[in-house]
Amino acid sequence: MEFYQADPTLENYWRGVILFGRNVASYKFALASALYEVDKTGSDLITLDQLAVPFSHYLCEHLKHAPKQITSRSSQFLETCLKFNRGEITHAQLIEATVRLGFNNVIDAFHYVNQGEIDKRFFLDERKTHNGIRLTDNFYSLGERLQYKNLAFETNARWNLVEQAWSMGISRNLVGVEFDEDNQLLFTRVNARRVDITSCRDSLNGYQKGRCFYCFKPISLVPGDAELADVDHFIPWSARHEVSNINGVWNLVLACRCCNRGVEGKSARIPELRLLQRLHTRNEYFIQSKLPLHETIVLQTGQRPEARKSFLQRNWQAALNKLIHTWKPNAEGEATF
Repeated sequence: MEFYQADPTLENYWRGVILFGRNVASYKFALASALYEVDKTGSDLITLDQLAVPFSHYLCEHLKHAPKQITSRSSQFLETCLKFNRGEITHAQLIEATVRLGFNNVIDAFHYVNQGEIDKRFFLDERKTHNGIRLTDNFYSLGERLQYKNLAFETNARWNLVEQAWSMGISRNLVGVEFDEDNQLLFTRVNARRVDITSCRDSLNGYQKGRCFYCFKPISLVPGDAELADVDHFIPWSARHEVSNINGVWNLVLACRCCNRGVEGKSARIPELRLLQRLHTRNEYFIQSKLPLHETIVLQTGQRPEARKSFLQRNWQAALNKLIHTWKPNAEGEATF
C-alpha cells in the first residue's frame, strides 16, 4: 500500500503490520511486543516456549484493564489468561496453554495487510520443523534502525485504541477520540464519563513515519530524549474561535521543537497552503487504519475524501483570514507523504 511503498523502509513495513493490519484479536500486538524483547545476540530460532513468556505476559496485563481482546464471543486461550490473572492456574500452566493455543493464527497472519503479504518478512514459520519461528535479517536490521526505539510505544498505543473501540462496541457506538492538551492524552467518553485511552504522541507517530510533520526531521517518543516530539495544532490554537473542533485529531500533528517553538518556528502562524495536502494524506492514513481513528476522522471532517478536503480548505482559509501570516518550514528530510 502507499504508506510503505512511498517510503519502503523496514520500519514502515513493520508499521504497516501494526497500524493497518486487520484486527479480529489483539494477538498481533502481543506478538510484536514479545518480539521487541527477543535477545538479538542469541540464536535466530525462537521456540514457542521462549516466545510464550512475553506473549502471554502482555496479553494478561492488557486483560486486566480491557477484558475484550478478541471480536469473537469466546476464546479458550484468553480464558486461560484470565484464569492466570485470577490465580487459578500456575505460570507453567499458562505457558503450556500459550504454546498449545496462543499462536494458532497469529504467526500465519502477522505479515498480511489488506489481504496480501507485505514484501518484507521479519520471521519465518518453523513450527513444524523446530517448534518455533526463525528471525530474518530484516528483523535484525530493523533493530538497528533509529526508529526502532519508537515502535514499542506505537504498538502499545495502537493496541489501546483498538481495544477501547471493541469495549464500546464499535458497530453500535462510534468512538469519538478527543485530545487533552494538558496531559497529552487521547480520550473518549462513555455515558458522559471520560475514559483515557493512550498517549497522543505515541498514537500519532507511526502515521508520520517517525518524522516531524513539517520538516521531516526524525523525532522520538522516548521520555527525556532531546528529540522528543511536540504535539502541535496544525491550525494554531489562536484561531479556535474561527475553526470548529480545533482540538480534534484531524488537526493534531507531531513536530520537532525547532518547528513548533524555535526562533524560526511556526508559533501562531498558519502553515502554507501546500502543507494542507500533507495533512489530508496523514488523515487518510487514519481512515485506512480503521477503528477507532477511522470513525473519529469521518465524524470530525466528512464521510468522503472530497468532503474532508473541503473541510480542511474551509478551516485553513478561516484561520488565514484571522492570522494573516503563513509559515514555511525548512526541509530537514525528504517528504514521504
